[in-house]
Amino acid sequence: MLVKQQPEISPSHDHNLDCDLVIVGGGIVGATLAAALKNSELNIIIIEARPLEVAAAKTQAYAFSPLSSRIYQGIGVWDKILPQIGKYTKINLSDADYPQQVKFQTKDFPGEHLGYVAQHNVVLSVLQNHLADCQNISWLCPGEVKNVTTNKNSSTVEVWVDGEKRLITTKLVIGADGARSHIRTLAGITTRGWKYWQSCVAFTIEHTAPENNTAFERFWPSGPMGVLPLPGNRCQIVWTHPHAEAKALAKLDESAFLEKLQTYTQNTLGDLKLVSKRMVFPVQLMQCDRYIKPRLALIGDAAHCCHPVGGQGLNLGIRDAASLAQILQDARQQRQDLGAIKVLKRYEGWRKIENMAILGFTDLLDRMFSNDWLPIVALRRTGLWMMSYVKPLKIFALRLMTGLLGRRPKLAQR
Repeated sequence: MLVKQQPEISPSHDHNLDCDLVIVGGGIVGATLAAALKNSELNIIIIEARPLEVAAAKTQAYAFSPLSSRIYQGIGVWDKILPQIGKYTKINLSDADYPQQVKFQTKDFPGEHLGYVAQHNVVLSVLQNHLADCQNISWLCPGEVKNVTTNKNSSTVEVWVDGEKRLITTKLVIGADGARSHIRTLAGITTRGWKYWQSCVAFTIEHTAPENNTAFERFWPSGPMGVLPLPGNRCQIVWTHPHAEAKALAKLDESAFLEKLQTYTQNTLGDLKLVSKRMVFPVQLMQCDRYIKPRLALIGDAAHCCHPVGGQGLNLGIRDAASLAQILQDARQQRQDLGAIKVLKRYEGWRKIENMAILGFTDLLDRMFSNDWLPIVALRRTGLWMMSYVKPLKIFALRLMTGLLGRRPKLAQR
């Protein structure tokens, strides 16, 4: 893959600047923003702390909504991603061993698939290759941002590359550097939220079920379990338990672990084989008090985090990237300052409320289903029944899960 690892910094349209935009964080969300701006003629530098091949090596899989697929179609990379990922045409929601299930199918939805499951390495490699031949986008990696200073007209990013300090002057800095965002910390932006009492065990299995086109969300009193189809009769599973139980589950020998998994999947997947390590991670809900400051914007997990139930997290970051790209291109066409607070407020006003709604939805789902208090059990099972038989409610829930409620970026409308 041809990528400029340590580029000569190209001058921006403003001759007093090194570039128009610095994106700190070259993961999926940061690379999506750069790809969405590929044809904008903005000079962009992406700073990534790891070598590109290391950043793209992770094999963790994520659910991708139909809206995310449309964004990537608008960018021009979806045709390269689609052949390498899982697709599902059905979604089954169930509550423990309660027989009533909510079954969504493509006939309920105007599209070929209800969603997709893509591994990190597939998506990020495609995005990196898409950006490799772009003259106005350069990479600094591995690069470590030490400080950001801001004045009225620009920001200066202090970044260390191969032990040498470099200063980059830019109109706007984007923090796409994850839940522990250093850029957010440097900016003094505070967050609200809480850590859950749960951790997730994430892993991949092979199975012998005759079909592999259904995504399952099974709710147990210990926490939700997401089962997402991957190519090759594999599934990515995210299994939620209280912290101590999750750690103990990850340490079980393989046969005992698979036996327990058979019980929780109700033997619907046939014979099971573990084909990856079991990764344990705690979950949290987090929302920044603000997504922006003068000459700064946060996107993806740097701005918000949610419970993985429903597979919404990465999709929110992809929408952030597409929305911010649209606002920046509009501002450039109108000859407005990209880092001006009045421009950035359009992004915050668009995305913060929509993200808060999804954070609240995932929190409600987890709390409603992760308990066995009888009044709540009765309430949620009534809700499942209503969702099965009241079509407007079912369609509303499906549109929410697939990302098709709310304002859509122009990239997704092409």
